[in-house]
Amino acid sequence: MSKNYLSFLSELSQNNHKDWMDANRDWYLKVKGAFLEDVEELLHAISYWEPQLSGFKGKDCIFRQNRDIRFSANKDPYKTNFAAYFSVGGKKSNGPGYYLHIQPGQSFLAGGIWMPSADVLKKIRQEIDYSGKELLEILEEPAFKKTFGGLEGEQLKTSPKGYEAEHPHIKLLRFKSFIVSTPLSDDEINSGEFKEKAITHFKKMKPFHDFLARAIEETENGEGLL
Repeated sequence: MSKNYLSFLSELSQNNHKDWMDANRDWYLKVKGAFLEDVEELLHAISYWEPQLSGFKGKDCIFRQNRDIRFSANKDPYKTNFAAYFSVGGKKSNGPGYYLHIQPGQSFLAGGIWMPSADVLKKIRQEIDYSGKELLEILEEPAFKKTFGGLEGEQLKTSPKGYEAEHPHIKLLRFKSFIVSTPLSDDEINSGEFKEKAITHFKKMKPFHDFLARAIEETENGEGLL
């Protein structure tokens, strides 16, 4: 049923209002059910190398279709993508997670930590200060680099507070997010091949996630930021 994802989302993007959703509720529930099954399959696979996820259900990893429009200029009521996030701390965790995004022409896989709080970012930078060489080795590992390229996201134009511009890992220290990603084609979504690709590529992220998790372990456990 995965072939319905993109056709449903395409129609939704052209008819993003409650009347259309109400009229197509059965279609939405059918596609949502198929997505839940796929997420359960991915969750089961990821749990082999992230055993703390074994107690999660697929519904714990899926984002709501309704948008929070209270503070947004865009008043469309529904998201035009399907998304799931697999993190041992849950969807609102400060820790690293595996992300699946399905949207016509814009589907992708991603992992890491996006825009961490100041306390968490400080911990990650401290770990890079101590063990930046280890992170570089992870990012430069041939299979990892071929799949994801490098870190993505916004960076400081100057050095972060407490670090010199000559620091050997200043390029890493300037990042404000620690994210890697790789695209998924519409054909991979329609055929269902995205699931096998997700499992393969998510597993490649494991050392990257271990580094980030180690960096923020004290923050999550000791400062109660969850």
